[in-house]
Parts: sequence; C-alpha cells; structure tokens
Amino acid sequence: MSRFKEWKRPEFDEQNRTKFNWVCQHHENLFLGVGCDIGAFSYLNAKNGISIGENVEIGSHCSVYSISTIDNKEGRVVIGKNARIGTHSVIMPNVHIGENAVIGAFSFVNKDVAPDTLSFGIPIRRILKPGEKTDRELRAETAQTVRRLTDKINALVEPGWSKESIGAMIRAQKEVERGV
Repeated sequence: MSRFKEWKRPEFDEQNRTKFNWVCQHHENLFLGVGCDIGAFSYLNAKNGISIGENVEIGSHCSVYSISTIDNKEGRVVIGKNARIGTHSVIMPNVHIGENAVIGAFSFVNKDVAPDTLSFGIPIRRILKPGEKTDRELRAETAQTVRRLTDKINALVEPGWSKESIGAMIRAQKEVERGV
C-alpha cells in the first residue's frame, strides 16, 4: 500500500532534476513502480537501466549507478518492490536488491542483496533475515533453557544426592537417548 494517495511519475526539467530535488541522467531508461519515493539530493544514472519497484523508499543523498567510469563497471540496477534504502547509500552497477530488503544508511552496495533481509556496511553484508535471531538473543535463550533444565533437575533430585551422582544420571540419560 503506497503512502501516496495519488502518486504520479515525476517530471524532469532540462537539468534532469525533479521538483522533489533529485536528479536522474538518462531518465528515459528509468522505470519507477507506483508509490516509490526517492529522497532529495539523490543522484541516479540510468544509462544502462534502473528499475525501481512499487513502494520502494530511497533516502536522501543516495546514488544509484548503472555505469561507473572509475572501475569500468556497468549493468542494469534492479530494486525490488517494498525495499528501503537508507540515506547516503551508494548502489553500484549490475546490482539486484530483492523485495522487502532493507539497506542501512551509508552503505556501499556492490553485490546483490537477497529479498527480506537487513543489510548494511561498506561493503554491504547481510545482517539478518526476518525471524532470524541475533547471537545475543540466542545466548539469552540458551541461558534461559539451562536455568529451566537446572530447576527441573533440582526438583527431581532427592535431598542429599551429590553433584557427581546427578552428573552420572544425566550422562546415562544422554547415552540412552543416543542409543549407546
């Protein structure tokens, strides 16, 4: 769902600028999906084609290149629908950013970005997929599980049992589970 009630493709003046104050050279090779939003002071070079999907949000001061004369790279750039690109990011030629991807601010995107991922950095790297847990979250869950199991074991243990006998009981249970 677009945040714009009546989105219209922007018009370009003789300096390739829009009324929203972003610039696109070769805008005849620019495809914009309905509802996309490109922030002020962004620069796009669509010589080899740029395709921006529906409801994409590109922050201010971003650069999207379909050709780079510094390293002689060129190729179409595709940004999938609902993707979000953080402010001051640079997207290099021949890159595909998947649907619903989120690119953090100040990132250098020089390779493809998978759909439904959070990525950022110089150069870009994947940080998380939706539903994926961070190392910190996994460590917290593991600690919680250990505490819960310790409490269960303590509740089952007869008063006066030694730690050694409890350890032996746990090792024996593990061996049974492994089929030893």
